[in-house]
Amino acid sequence: MHGNFNEWTYDWYSSTYPTGSITDPTGPATGTMRVLRGGSWLGGPKYSRSAERSVDSSNLRYNYLGLRLLRNLN
Repeated sequence: MHGNFNEWTYDWYSSTYPTGSITDPTGPATGTMRVLRGGSWLGGPKYSRSAERSVDSSNLRYNYLGLRLLRNLN
């Protein structure tokens, strides 16, 4: 669903980011800004990819921001 909306993640933002190949990187334990992933209908095709990473205040609300709910069956 790339390009539908930017997705909020559970991760707090850090200006440092691991380099190289890494699976499911985690951010710091606390923070003030949350990580957004993917692209929205507002951005161009360049930003409509899962590797796209941005940051904003978690209390921000716009029609191009959303989240994906997951359920753990364990």
